[in-house]
Amino acid sequence: MMAAKDLGKVAVLMGGKSSEREVSISSGTGVLNALRSQGVNAEAFDPGKQPLSELALGGYDRAFNMLHGLGGEDGTIQGVLEWMQIPYTGSGVLASAIGIDKQATCNLWENAGLPVPEGFQVSAPSEAAEIIRRLGRSLVVKPNKDGSSFGVEKLEDATEETLADAIRRSLAVEDDLVVERRIHGREFTCAVLGEGKNAKALPIIEIMAPNGDYNSVNKYQGNEVRYACPADLPEETARAMAETVEKAYRVIGARGWGRIDLMMEPSGRFYLLEINTNPGMTPHSLVPMAARAVGIPYEELVLQVASEARLDHAV
Repeated sequence: MMAAKDLGKVAVLMGGKSSEREVSISSGTGVLNALRSQGVNAEAFDPGKQPLSELALGGYDRAFNMLHGLGGEDGTIQGVLEWMQIPYTGSGVLASAIGIDKQATCNLWENAGLPVPEGFQVSAPSEAAEIIRRLGRSLVVKPNKDGSSFGVEKLEDATEETLADAIRRSLAVEDDLVVERRIHGREFTCAVLGEGKNAKALPIIEIMAPNGDYNSVNKYQGNEVRYACPADLPEETARAMAETVEKAYRVIGARGWGRIDLMMEPSGRFYLLEINTNPGMTPHSLVPMAARAVGIPYEELVLQVASEARLDHAV
């Protein structure tokens, strides 16, 4: 980890124009305050309100990317920073573009022999009958590229009508959807720090939400969700899950940090759901929780991630 004085001038990217703008501002504010508390010359930069020309001319030595959702963690801002030659935190252009696409991610994982739920992309309510025929009636409908659980619909014993209605509601969020067989059981998430063979999983967190529904409201509002960190799992199971997560992280080509969500059936079989290549850093966020469990305070985590900022291709 670099000393704070060696990080130079840091732009903390936050806000943006995606549906996750407010979450991004909360994450970015936390990071900005942490950097400044350690003596780093850090400034907030909101691409949703400021022209990118100001970023190019700002004299920044690196960017701490806290933009969430489309434009922020899909390879777009990463490509801009590559062109500007400003090293940035988190995954590069390709890994970001893959990671935000849930179906592309699951396809890569499945091809690598990793466990994922059955599912496929859909674009219209008229596909409801075919979905039920292929996947059954216990289903999850979710935007393929949006995050923070916005637009997610969970159905039990779906009919063609109720599924079509759920698809219509999710289409109001994004016109590219994924429908998956719903996995019933325990919900987990596992953060990873580092890159390549040096990427290591942090302690696994179990998420216990009211009625088993970890939705956008439960994520960012109230205190009804309970977390267990580290999760109460047999040592062998926890090790297998962590190793699977590390492999999944490497398959995507992620770097810096990330977080992968999982579900486990009562049988003990677990499935990878999706990867977040630009995890949240709000007061409710899970990566700081996992880091604290191994003695890494918030400020140190922020400095560690900032220290690893780099480019895919330095000119």
